[in-house]
Amino acid sequence: MRRVRPLAVLVAAASIAFAAAAPARVLDRSASGFTLQNEAVVPVAPDAAWAALVGEVDAWWPRDHRWWSDSRLAIEPRAGGCFCELAGERQALHMLVTFVDPGRTLRMTGGLGPLQGMGLHGALEFRLQPEAGGGTRITLWYRAGGYLPDGAPAGDPADLVGFVPIIDRVQAQQLGGLATKLGGSVITGPAAATAD
Repeated sequence: MRRVRPLAVLVAAASIAFAAAAPARVLDRSASGFTLQNEAVVPVAPDAAWAALVGEVDAWWPRDHRWWSDSRLAIEPRAGGCFCELAGERQALHMLVTFVDPGRTLRMTGGLGPLQGMGLHGALEFRLQPEAGGGTRITLWYRAGGYLPDGAPAGDPADLVGFVPIIDRVQAQQLGGLATKLGGSVITGPAAATAD
């Protein structure tokens, strides 16, 4: 069986994402962590956006951001629920659901993709707000950090600062998948380059 190298997949996917999606806003980044935020506006009510977010993740999550090409994704929208990837006996718990307010907020904790194997941990939130003129604003917010004795796999070998732009682009692509499914688009904005 051919084993896919998680970092190679992330870097390759990030280069595709760079061409296909606008970057998220880097709110802050340092040697030990970062905060990203990305927004999209979709022409559906918050309840419909929520239904797609939690009930159709397999349809909108990019196929090139999975461990296995033949897998399916599912989110159990309950405290302690799993954001899991299943491919027969091959399985991955991407994140653990920790907060559910249907139609408003989904919070999950853990490390996505290779961040999990690097020992990084974070909180990811999907925040849904009705727009004044109709539709829903979806904010994808992700804060992660941890101890990296061997350095990040790209950029500055001593910290996460150089790796954050790759994660940033991948997050934009992920939210872009949901926005596209719902007939909306990602909102672009200037990315901050703060390093503490």
